[in-house]
Amino acid sequence: MFKFHMPTKVIVGENCVLNNPKDLMLGKSALIVTGKSSGKKSGALDDVIFVLENAKIPYHVYDKVENNPEISDMAQGGRLARECGADFIIAIGGGSPMDAAKAIGVYAVNESGEDGEFKLYDIFKGEYKNKPLPMVAIPTTAGTGSEVTPYSILTLHNEKTKKSFSCVDSFFKVAFLDGRYTVSLPLQVARNTAVDAMCHLIEGYTNKKASPSSDYIALEGLRIIGKHLDALESGSLALDACTELLWASALGGIVISQTGTTIVHSMGYELTYFKDIPHGMANGYLVYEYLKRIDSKRVADCIGALGIESLENFKEYLEKILPRVCNFTEKEILDWSEISIKARNVASCPYQATRELEIEIYKNSLLKE
Repeated sequence: MFKFHMPTKVIVGENCVLNNPKDLMLGKSALIVTGKSSGKKSGALDDVIFVLENAKIPYHVYDKVENNPEISDMAQGGRLARECGADFIIAIGGGSPMDAAKAIGVYAVNESGEDGEFKLYDIFKGEYKNKPLPMVAIPTTAGTGSEVTPYSILTLHNEKTKKSFSCVDSFFKVAFLDGRYTVSLPLQVARNTAVDAMCHLIEGYTNKKASPSSDYIALEGLRIIGKHLDALESGSLALDACTELLWASALGGIVISQTGTTIVHSMGYELTYFKDIPHGMANGYLVYEYLKRIDSKRVADCIGALGIESLENFKEYLEKILPRVCNFTEKEILDWSEISIKARNVASCPYQATRELEIEIYKNSLLKE
């Protein structure tokens, strides 16, 4: 027996926001959640504002979302949504604005604060008195797949890591995938995010919770990414390729919505938190060592779908497109493993994941020989 739930309406193609204005408008007043530059540089923010102003729908822009959003900032965004009377949210950007929008959607309708009934960290319970505001997603990177997942990943400084929450109502209602918004990404960002999508698909396919439906989608997503490996290496990503990579990223999100991730992600969070390494790059450093320990048939399926001959060739490809941006120490690895082994997705790993095993994966992946 298996279950499959995917409530997000996905619209794919050039100018899809401008050509489908009714799908963008989920209420009478919008809060646009984005980063300082992601919405503006991509052109997505201009398209959204054009549609809203043409329909005479008032809006406010919350553009204070930083990379790896911190939980207290999201509560602040929720207060802004209440103050401006927003009844729906439009998220524009990469994974951070998507994660932020989901949290803001919860805080907007559930009071947070020391004296309130709903406390700041109650968001991680996944059950709320009031349903989150309805949301639209417009990704400007092709990696997280957050536009089709219920997960929001927030930074917790007190625990020195990142932690997720989810609920059935934190899925976006609609997601718009337009390659125009990613075609001008810096090459390394495009590579990092493509590797993140690749890891979602691989972790979903090798997950204990994998099912026939998630397997089918995972391999299709890997086949799409495989078509564009050469372009990711050379930097020659055309508009059609960018749209296809956005779709592959969404497929990765659909997969992990069913299965969740594995230790690649929880171990990668520590590299992002302590070393400020981009999320996809961090996962890419670790995924080879993760795969080495899995049933060869599952690994062969993933590598074959990418069009790569062997696991060793996969490692070589990742080393070409993911530069080492800093050094690591054994002391750091011991500290990180103590945190990452406590993550919930350890239970989804296809083999028994212990702290000792994570230390071994970290060392083999990060320390110079």
